[in-house]
Amino acid sequence: MDRLQYSAWQYVAEVLPPEELPMLAAHALADGRDSPALRELAGLPRRSDSVEVRELYVLALHELGIPVPDEDTAGRCLLVRLAFGLAKGELSPKDVGDGLSMTVAARTREETRFLSVAAVYSEWLGPDELPGWEKELRTAAHSLAAATDLGPAVSPVPGQALHGSPTNREPR
Repeated sequence: MDRLQYSAWQYVAEVLPPEELPMLAAHALADGRDSPALRELAGLPRRSDSVEVRELYVLALHELGIPVPDEDTAGRCLLVRLAFGLAKGELSPKDVGDGLSMTVAARTREETRFLSVAAVYSEWLGPDELPGWEKELRTAAHSLAAATDLGPAVSPVPGQALHGSPTNREPR
């Protein structure tokens, strides 16, 4: 999964803050992507005007031929990516619970099941409740990963955290 394509889903789902976009652009340049707007975005300070940052980001996606998805598609892709990450051991159950946003979407039975189990997570789950929740979440993740029509296109990029920035975390 391309870092910029994934970021487009996050952008639409409003889980990617504008202050992260210049660094994302810099990483995309380092990955070999290039466009005038991407270079300009990468050169902006982190605290730049959010309207300017968003406009440059969308322009960069357009210049690179990366579509900006509709909200439903973005939400489904983010949900399925969380399931793939958990099923492959690249995310923990807590990462999944923390990675949910208000804009994730579910269309299929498996997506709905995974979302409903993941949404139960909170920091107030007791120690006796956590193992059962984690097991149920892993089962739902495997079912979704096996049944999705979105397939491996949404599979996490090794070494890439949920927010799209590189991480030093090794897969479990």
